[in-house]
Amino acid sequence: MEPQNAIDLGREALLTALLISSPVLLAGMAAGLLVGLLQALTQIQEQTVAFVPKIVAMVVALSLTLPWLVARMIEYSTDLIIRIPTRF
Repeated sequence: MEPQNAIDLGREALLTALLISSPVLLAGMAAGLLVGLLQALTQIQEQTVAFVPKIVAMVVALSLTLPWLVARMIEYSTDLIIRIPTRF
């Protein structure tokens, strides 16, 4: 394997991981921002209040984007397996 092939594989793996994790992370960040704003406005400073809405938002985002996430993982895996004979 040439060094450029290893770099390409690593770059593709990182990009795929970033794309797969982004919907869930963005949903958690948005929910955390809204709950933090609500807590600041109402002066409720309980840590457990922020936890449940973030988890719910992340689960909803995961359930809505799961078909797309699986398709991206299958596409990456298929592409990787197909290119094995040409890279080694």
